[in-house]
Amino acid sequence: MTIGFLEKKGATEKQVEDGNPGVTADEQLLRELGYTQDLSRSISAFSNFAIAFSCCSVLSGLTPMWGDAMNDAGSLGVIWGWFITGIFTMIVACSLAEICSAYPTTGGLYFWVSRLAPPKYMPLACWLTVGITSVDLGLSQFIAGIINVWQPDVDTSVYMQYGIYVGILLIHGTMNSIAVSLNGLMNQLAFWINMLGILFIVVVGLAVTRPLATGSFVFSEFYNGSGFSSDGYAFLLVILQSQYTLSGYDSAAHMSEETKNSQHGSPFGILTAVAANAASGFIFLIGTSFMTKSFTTQIVSEDAIQPQMVQVFIDGVGNAWTMVFLIFVMLSIFFCGSSLTLGSSRMVYAFARDGAMPFSKYLHRLDPRTNNPVLSVWFNITVAGVVGVLYMVNSTAYESIVSVNTIGSQLSYLVPIVLRITVARNKFKPGPWNLGPFSTLFGAIATCWLVFTCCLFICPTEAPITADNMNYAIAPFAFIMILSVGYFAIWGRKWFTGPVRVVDGQEVVLSDDDNAAPSIHKEKDQIETLSH
Repeated sequence: MTIGFLEKKGATEKQVEDGNPGVTADEQLLRELGYTQDLSRSISAFSNFAIAFSCCSVLSGLTPMWGDAMNDAGSLGVIWGWFITGIFTMIVACSLAEICSAYPTTGGLYFWVSRLAPPKYMPLACWLTVGITSVDLGLSQFIAGIINVWQPDVDTSVYMQYGIYVGILLIHGTMNSIAVSLNGLMNQLAFWINMLGILFIVVVGLAVTRPLATGSFVFSEFYNGSGFSSDGYAFLLVILQSQYTLSGYDSAAHMSEETKNSQHGSPFGILTAVAANAASGFIFLIGTSFMTKSFTTQIVSEDAIQPQMVQVFIDGVGNAWTMVFLIFVMLSIFFCGSSLTLGSSRMVYAFARDGAMPFSKYLHRLDPRTNNPVLSVWFNITVAGVVGVLYMVNSTAYESIVSVNTIGSQLSYLVPIVLRITVARNKFKPGPWNLGPFSTLFGAIATCWLVFTCCLFICPTEAPITADNMNYAIAPFAFIMILSVGYFAIWGRKWFTGPVRVVDGQEVVLSDDDNAAPSIHKEKDQIETLSH
């Protein structure tokens, strides 16, 4: 297994000595993959990692759901469920990092599929592989909840929450419209805020809270408050909540064309983001479990403050320290939403560059001042704002959309991994970072885990099952897939041919030879020239 991330001679800085003076190794590789260097390659491997880390950060993902997870399976379920999820997510990340090292482009998973799928089915596979998630709305709900703790008389209705949500979206849009190098620095700051927050909460919480919970409660006490008779199923619900947090790390791949030494830097971002969050999350969950003074009154009771972690903080360290803790949590959620906006804007840019988006002619344009796809950023902000309206109309429907987003994320990981270990097993040419002889084994394990979690995300999460708490995710997911496949079968197949390679000012479609291995496109090898 190749584990080195940094090339000895710094490939991103050295000039390519093949008749292309002034072209760096990163730019040459991108040309071989079919694109010119239009985005600014200005962020380091650490900035790439920081962006991916923020997308699946512990404080933003675990804090709102921790109380429900504790009620479903107790401290034992929460801690060991997280541990298991972290191990398998790391295996998935290894498989994705290997593919990313071979094809470091902004299109990410979408582009990988174009290289791994059989030519006959490549356009359909790319189509199905093609947002801002619920993070910003979760932050607005969290802020509203904090207001109610200190100002119970304030009416924090869904309308107020939506107003806060829109304000956060506008801030994120503005932040992500600046130069990407500055955004990289902001995400580095976000990483240190996250790590400092976790350390601060655990150390101060354990030092001040008295009495602490017993080791028996923390590591071995199981509690099934899910309503389901099966303890095993209740434990699986915690797996679901853990996996929801540990997702979105593919943002490192979407920043590839802006990352120096991308064949090492982007895989580094994927792997270290998952590893750092898995390890820090394990420590964080152990610390908060020890801070739980009364499981019944703080977690199970209907009178407990929501989210229940806030109740644990207040009872353990008092209002003043709790506010400090929550500032770290809110900053973490805020930066998580910003990172997701950044990553999703690069996805939109990549799709638009290949003509696969509405208004593609505009969405792949770069701002001349910042060399940033600003229109793609604000397209995402607009879509997120419109989808958020659904929360005011029907929160159950909105939660189904969120579940579909998570399922879609897992499936987008699944497709390139399955292709890598099956139809593309012999023709795949690994990059500098690869799994060597363990590639197929890791890919098979990752495939099984992703299929398992996708099935889990459509299962009911509360019992007894009613119309209000039913998991409706399968309905919108099936609708979206049928609509997507139907549209492709009737219209999309006539014009969508997969990623468009742009070399020396010409646009060409993917050929069979291109699918087998990266090569610079020569005019004599072109199958078809596309015109817009």
